[in-house]
Amino acid sequence: MTSLFKYSTRIPQIYGTFIAIGLIFYFLISYLTGFVEIVELRLFNLAILVSGIYFALRQFKETHQDQLNYFQALVTGIASATIGISTFVVFLFIMFQIDHGMFEKVVKNAPMGQYLNAYIATFAVWIEGIFSGFLATFLLINFINTDR
Repeated sequence: MTSLFKYSTRIPQIYGTFIAIGLIFYFLISYLTGFVEIVELRLFNLAILVSGIYFALRQFKETHQDQLNYFQALVTGIASATIGISTFVVFLFIMFQIDHGMFEKVVKNAPMGQYLNAYIATFAVWIEGIFSGFLATFLLINFINTDR
């Protein structure tokens, strides 16, 4: 994958798309196998997000002569996560519109489900994903050597 994107300047878009594809693929597998209701399996979403952010940061460092300062790393990681999560949330909203039964299960099992609609539910997923991406980026920056 390194040589394919060696000279790309669109690292957040590329890796954000990979994050979205990973999240959508995992969701579809969970949905088709009936595991979508198991809340604990959502931790794998975090693994997909962290992997995408890590590879985006690594790619940025490789394409910029091993120069990665703290702010550049923060922007690259958060932008990758935001693109990936936003794309996944659009997909999830469409799924809620297609399969009303799945949305009804969410409403039934959520702590404040009676107040949810598809917009609020997907917005909550979006906010959770953005903050998870921010936290993952912050933690990964401390493991990747930055200039400053």
